[in-house]
Amino acid sequence: MSSIPQEIKSKLGLVQVYTGSGKGKTTASLGLAFRASGRGLEVLMIQFLKPAQNYGEHLAAEKVPNFTILPLGLDHMKSKVPREEDIRVSRETLQRAKEEIYSGRYDLVILDEINNSMSWKLLDPEEVIEMLKGRPDNIEIVLTGRGAPKEIVEYADLVTEMTMIKHPFDKGIGARKGIEF
Repeated sequence: MSSIPQEIKSKLGLVQVYTGSGKGKTTASLGLAFRASGRGLEVLMIQFLKPAQNYGEHLAAEKVPNFTILPLGLDHMKSKVPREEDIRVSRETLQRAKEEIYSGRYDLVILDEINNSMSWKLLDPEEVIEMLKGRPDNIEIVLTGRGAPKEIVEYADLVTEMTMIKHPFDKGIGARKGIEF
């Protein structure tokens, strides 16, 4: 259990969504994680579509107190993932997320790329909402990823849409270590 002051803990419990076609959804949630950790909150990020492959945020989280990242997804960047396996792993990750959220060990839980999992029909938005409704009080939840379903947008307390105006990929500049991963 967390030992943060009750004045902080009592104001937690909202659902935030970071979605849209622009860059910065995971990055925004990492900024929030950094801030929360600085206040003594216990933070967990569960990554739905990212494997444990030496991403910059994994390296940084090892150095930040009270911050754990669990990369439980498959590698969508380097290879084609069979749909049945993608569905199975996404469902297992959602079950693990539920266990961690319901454990009460964390004050802030980030479900990174879960919106993509729902928009790709790997997860049912209604099942995610039911999981969120049953969570203990005073646990802040963040859902990131493109294509947040309308049910999730309607359920959430805060929704931010990142819009791409321009991107270096358009100039042939690929993902860079320390910036994109």
